[in-house]
Amino acid sequence: VQFVESGGGLVQAGGSLRLSCVGSGFTFDDYGIAWFRQAPGKRRERVSCIRGRIDYADSVKGRFTISIDNAKNTVYLQMNNLKPEDTAVYYCAAAYLVCPTAFRNWGQGTQVTVSS
Repeated sequence: VQFVESGGGLVQAGGSLRLSCVGSGFTFDDYGIAWFRQAPGKRRERVSCIRGRIDYADSVKGRFTISIDNAKNTVYLQMNNLKPEDTAVYYCAAAYLVCPTAFRNWGQGTQVTVSS
């Protein structure tokens, strides 16, 4: 199970970005797929997960939307009304049948920087 994340960048507060994550080595239908992020000096945290139902961290509810295209093995994270505290490296992860809480094969991630 591997991912390649993309779509990050520098954006002003209030702006939007759409992250993409292409997975390989597994069948999307059988896995929970999640976006995590890690800010400097902080622990990696799960932002959102899709496995039948969709979950969001309280800090991003109403601003971020996760979606999935099984045909393209791609998961997206639409991020609106970005805040400086959203600055982090964003990663994808997967777990068989459930939402992942950890992952062995972290990719390089994609950097999101939100300026105030």
